[in-house]
Amino acid sequence: MREDGLFVPTWIGTAFDLPGAADLDALEKALRGWTLRHETLRSGFRWAGDDMHRFTLDEDDVSLHREVVGDFADADTLVRYLQDRFDVAADALGWPNFIYAAVVRDDSTSVYLAFDHTNVDAYSLQRIPDEIHELYRAGVTGRSLAGAPVGSYVDFCEQERANADGIDDTHAIVARWREFIARGDGTLPAFPVDLGLRPGGPLPAQKLMREPLVDADAAAAFEAHCRPYGGSMVGVLAATSLIVHQIGGEPAYRTVVPFHTRVKSAWSDSVGWYVGGAPIEVPAARDFDGALTAVRAELQANRSLARIPLARVLRLLGADFRPTSPDLYSIVSYVDARVVPGSAHWPEQKVYGLLRVSYGDQVCVWITRLHEGLWLACRYPDTDIAYKNLRRYIEALRDLVVSVPAHSRLLATEPTFS
Repeated sequence: MREDGLFVPTWIGTAFDLPGAADLDALEKALRGWTLRHETLRSGFRWAGDDMHRFTLDEDDVSLHREVVGDFADADTLVRYLQDRFDVAADALGWPNFIYAAVVRDDSTSVYLAFDHTNVDAYSLQRIPDEIHELYRAGVTGRSLAGAPVGSYVDFCEQERANADGIDDTHAIVARWREFIARGDGTLPAFPVDLGLRPGGPLPAQKLMREPLVDADAAAAFEAHCRPYGGSMVGVLAATSLIVHQIGGEPAYRTVVPFHTRVKSAWSDSVGWYVGGAPIEVPAARDFDGALTAVRAELQANRSLARIPLARVLRLLGADFRPTSPDLYSIVSYVDARVVPGSAHWPEQKVYGLLRVSYGDQVCVWITRLHEGLWLACRYPDTDIAYKNLRRYIEALRDLVVSVPAHSRLLATEPTFS
């Protein structure tokens, strides 16, 4: 995309507050200690002629460069500065491709960590606030903190690459992807509603929607209803299949479902992008329970396809999937964050995710289960038609979730984790 003249920032990150004007020496020590735990952050790529080689720095060779930028009296000016700075520092083609920042006030300090997406997934980001808080408190109080060894994402990638290189175009997973793509006229699936885009037009700017979807009671009732079919993720996909059929009229909802690939306990605390994708095709159902049944069957049949990275599959298919947008396809993602250490303290610590919204012609929806309920964030093309149809989708999704039968609410007396 850069060769085509497109600079499309795609970094993601996390933000949280520390109480008072932070001890910057203790914060720097905490950030450096956290960075050293995760090899992917010490690992980069170099060109050697026409070949690219990975390298990893030794821990003793890693230090943080700390710079005082200045005072900001205006919030909008500060936001623009941070976004521009993160665009340059967390760029996929540079290294190191992440940056940390702190905004220090008399009564609180906001900490920001932004990364190129190759370094982190949602679960990696969600674990950061608690880990940094723990390291920072240890530094302020002078305690030593001996953490358990953390599995390396670099080691995981080596294993994943070896497995991917071990298959060819006759493998069953490749065959399943071939059939799925062929049924979509040779393309990966977009969000099946009118987005107001003209074919061959320039890459549109994007907008962000972010809002609470339903409260904790409604989220628990929805989970209780969906539990026999596999839980809330199945429910969100089933609801989406019904709603987009109503809006767009497509006979089936086709999408690629993100799944985590942390299949071994060694990767559970590791920072990295442990995500694969599995295609599903859900025929239009008559009702919600019918959609739940169809989604569960598709996920059971296709989840194993997420084990092989899609980039390897597309290469084996020989098709021209040269990216023209930062997203190869649209997604609807569901993550239950209540099991993440420290998540109960997120409201008081002002924890939230950072998502760079720049350009793109796809729709990406992230639904997160928090202790307070379901939260939705959506990145979509900035057109009037896309806005109208995404608002219709969100309101219909909210209505469906809260319309779960009353008997399911009686089952939701205790929170469950899916």
